[in-house]
Parts: sequence; C-alpha cells; structure tokens
Amino acid sequence: MSLNIELLEQSFGKIKPHAEEFVASFYNNLFLVHPEVKPMFAETNMAKQQKQLLAALVFVINNLRKPEALGKTLEEMGARHAVYGTLPKHYPAVGAALLTTFEQYLQSDWTPAVKQAWTDAFEAITTLMLQGAAKLSPESEVL
Repeated sequence: MSLNIELLEQSFGKIKPHAEEFVASFYNNLFLVHPEVKPMFAETNMAKQQKQLLAALVFVINNLRKPEALGKTLEEMGARHAVYGTLPKHYPAVGAALLTTFEQYLQSDWTPAVKQAWTDAFEAITTLMLQGAAKLSPESEVL
C-alpha cells in the first residue's frame, strides 16, 4: 500500500501544537463509543499511556520514509499489545476513534484526501501490528 506521506506529515504538523489535548481526546472518543475497551485500561496510568500514544504517533510520522524501521517497531508494538490483551477485533475501534479525533482537531483541514491518507496509514499500521501479534499467537491473525 502506498501512503500519502506528504498529507500525513502536513496534517500531523497541524495537530502537533495541540498534541497532548489530541491524545486525551482520542481516549475520550474511544471510551465514549467503545466503552467495552475501557476495562482494559483499568490498571493503566492514563497520563503515561497518552504520552506513549503521542510518542508512537510521532515515531510513525518521523519514520514514514523509513519503512524498514517502521515495520519492525510496529510489529514489536503489536506483540506487546497482544500481551496486554489487545485482540484483532479491538483495532477497528481504535482506528475509528483516531479518525474521529483527527476530524475534530483538523476541522476544515479534514478533507476527503486527508481522511483517506489516515485511513490508509491506520490500515498499514494495523497490518504490521497484527503481524507482530501473530508471531506470539497464531490465532490472532484472524480479523
């Protein structure tokens, strides 16, 4: 899958000044629409979790032009998330919350092209993370 790297970088650049609020809004959106995942975070330090999400987003954006580094790290992240209990069925909820949050923060800059760029990026990220999860547990390959 080829990603629109320029659009991803530009749109994330517009989010960056509000990055901490953005990641907090992401979790609010996730829990609002998918309350069934909230118990997975019961023992989680949410301030730390938000920093980790932000770091992961920055890492992805900074490495879009280095797919070999990105792929390895995302597979490792997928394996870690599998250990935390994340299942393939959880990924669409995360993707939907992420897209909703981008739409809220980008407002008029949330164009069909930007939405498609982030949809494609999330699909690529999900594929790599699930490959990493599958290395731990073969049944996690099934979506």
